Amino acid sequence: KTLVNNKQLEFVNAGWCMNDEASTDYNSIIDQMSLGLRFVNDTFGPQARPRVAWHIDPFGHSAEQAALFAKMGFDGFFFARIDYQDFSYRLTKKTMEMVWRGSPSLGEESDLFTGVLFNHYSHPPGFCFDAKCTDPPIQDDPDLFDYNVPDRVNAFVAAAMDQAQHYTTNNIMMTFGDDFNYENARQNFKNIDKLIKYVNQDGRVYAFYSTPSRYIDAVHAANKTWTLKTDDFFPYADGPYHYWTGYFTSRPALKGYTRVCNNILQACKQLEAIHDGFPGQTQSSLDLQMAMGIDQHHDAVSGTSKQHVAYDYAERLHIGQVECEVLMGHALSDLAAKDGSPPLDLQFCEYLNISFCPSSETDTFNVIIYNPLAVDYGKLFEIGRVFSFPVIGNSFDVYDGQGNPVEAQVVPIAQTQQVVTDANYLIYIQPKGDIPPIGFKTYFIRPTSNVRHTSARPTKVYQHRNGDKDFSIANAVLSLTFDGITGRLKSMTNIASDVTASVDQQFMWWNASDGNNVNSSQASGAYIFRPNGTAPFPINPGNIATVTIAIGDLLQEVRQVFSPWVTQTIRLYSNTPW
Repeated sequence: KTLVNNKQLEFVNAGWCMNDEASTDYNSIIDQMSLGLRFVNDTFGPQARPRVAWHIDPFGHSAEQAALFAKMGFDGFFFARIDYQDFSYRLTKKTMEMVWRGSPSLGEESDLFTGVLFNHYSHPPGFCFDAKCTDPPIQDDPDLFDYNVPDRVNAFVAAAMDQAQHYTTNNIMMTFGDDFNYENARQNFKNIDKLIKYVNQDGRVYAFYSTPSRYIDAVHAANKTWTLKTDDFFPYADGPYHYWTGYFTSRPALKGYTRVCNNILQACKQLEAIHDGFPGQTQSSLDLQMAMGIDQHHDAVSGTSKQHVAYDYAERLHIGQVECEVLMGHALSDLAAKDGSPPLDLQFCEYLNISFCPSSETDTFNVIIYNPLAVDYGKLFEIGRVFSFPVIGNSFDVYDGQGNPVEAQVVPIAQTQQVVTDANYLIYIQPKGDIPPIGFKTYFIRPTSNVRHTSARPTKVYQHRNGDKDFSIANAVLSLTFDGITGRLKSMTNIASDVTASVDQQFMWWNASDGNNVNSSQASGAYIFRPNGTAPFPINPGNIATVTIAIGDLLQEVRQVFSPWVTQTIRLYSNTPW
């Protein structure tokens, strides 16, 4: 704290991590920044509040990130990675610094002074003094044969003057560091101390230890007019054929799991607050907050870490998720329990994405649906959302808390999913009325032998034969037509406006480049997407799907199987506008 209060130590950014800007969600960015800033404030006091956003390593930058930083109150934003052509252009035009307006709707409220670093985030060439570096140290004993102060000063002044010609004010920021630097901090600082001393004795430039906020103040004092930027710094390429777009889709399972955990975290924090904490309980939302915070890192949710590290991210998320599920179960049990009734044993269906839920694969079960939004579910979705659960059997009655029957449909589970579950059907329920904001409703699912008079209606399922005529599914708003030969979606019609749009969706793949051609040695990988040719390959000859059609009162769906590893279900709900 003393160092902070004396302004000898300055924090920049101060999020829980330096988050990625392409594969993150704004909600998770705000959460991880809040967690980190709160920690810094609680640990070091308000004097430690950072003024500068510092994203020196993420692989491209989004306007939304700039808008968020502006609204968080930062005075400036610095980063290193922009497209190599854009970098060259900005060097020539002296526009390495600018005002970035991240949001057209917020306008000037989203303006943020932004600068691109000159030497990535590294030391100037020739001035790396760390243990693994080979640049010559500052030798200032004139009695030694390797005395080099004049040469080192001249080289530094030349580097400073070269950088200065690309910036607008008399101040420049020279970074000294890089990945895995300062392993020998004493050696580093000893040489930098000498360099500063002799450069200032020379007098052509003035060098000193500084901070990003001091640089911001000096630049602002110059009272310059800056160019305005309003779009993204995407995609990022550091050379020809080096487009860093592979990480947009790398490790999609981790990306998807991160989104799921974000939803759980928001509900968990709400119920934790509504319940006013859980005295005596060890569970809290903090573990999931921290796991989500680190998972927003530019080498985490981006999918660019080593596999064992990705496993570690997922494990930490799951530990936090389980804690939150216990917490939410206690909260909902207390809220739902009636006077004198025992606590409810609530279980979460974590694997609905593979149609697996032991709690619903029983004869009788109850469902509590919690609405974490600030509006009624029914009002938000006009009709209401449809929920599904795996079940054993095809005859059920569904009731709400007042004993009213609820519209439902029982649908056979696709063969591609039955390898992971004992269930043979999915029951879809569409709650009637509203689920109140920050509230819940309970539904009761009961098996019945009266197949003809169940509230859960059956589904007609049949196999389409490729080569037959085109076929369609429709609700009151949309009609979808599929090609009778390929089984692919062919057109979409808005029934109300009688407007039809042609559609042809195909699944393709590319061979990855291993970097052994005349254009570039860059291979395709987790960071960089680089195919070895322009033309993609179809999943199967003709991209023909094997199609199963399921028709019922609540929903209709077309199941397409293109290969054992590519399947798709296109579904329409009868009482919704989609």
